[in-house]
Amino acid sequence: MNNVAQSPCDSNVALFDAIAKDIADSGYSIQAKALPQPLLDTLSDQVQAMPASDFKQAGIGRNSDHQLNQVVRSDEICWINNDNDAGADWLEWVESLQAYLNRHLFLGLLSTESHFAHYAPGDFYKKHSDAFKGQANRVLSMVVYLNRDWLADNGGELLIYREEDSQAAIKVTPNFGTIVVFLSEDFPHEVLPAQRDRFSIATWFRRHNSNAIQ
Repeated sequence: MNNVAQSPCDSNVALFDAIAKDIADSGYSIQAKALPQPLLDTLSDQVQAMPASDFKQAGIGRNSDHQLNQVVRSDEICWINNDNDAGADWLEWVESLQAYLNRHLFLGLLSTESHFAHYAPGDFYKKHSDAFKGQANRVLSMVVYLNRDWLADNGGELLIYREEDSQAAIKVTPNFGTIVVFLSEDFPHEVLPAQRDRFSIATWFRRHNSNAIQ
């Protein structure tokens, strides 16, 4: 392991604290270009070096309900584990954030799951929710963007909808290192078509053990 994921007693404290306060106050947090640079560079280098065969067509639903549906989403994903330095460093950083949020927000988070996502030009993910009310499976959703030199006309924005207002949306440009965290049950969201290859990491914090669809 490269030890680029820092412990919560160092510079990550300010970032973790900002995320926790935003979640408590608004239910979501957007931290522009905030992921620690060494970790960001490691993850970016990893995803750029991965062969196309590592990515699989993403589906919707879980377990027996899992299905491919390119009308809803057309991206490809690769689940992250600790079999390489980049994956191990990322999961260590996520674990530190989970511990911090549990201490400060008492969320009772027990596990996480993460995958790289690749949106080729034209790919999208229609409006959807990551969790349904009362199921207490995915509690928090997080996205981190790995796109260097992203331009406004490249598209690929994330739209986050407030539950009480299904029309107005918060628009997030997928800039390098930007972190988005939100309550999974409360914020439907979608990904607009991108005009160039778009890479990100999606992570979910859960109260139940992770059961990722491979």
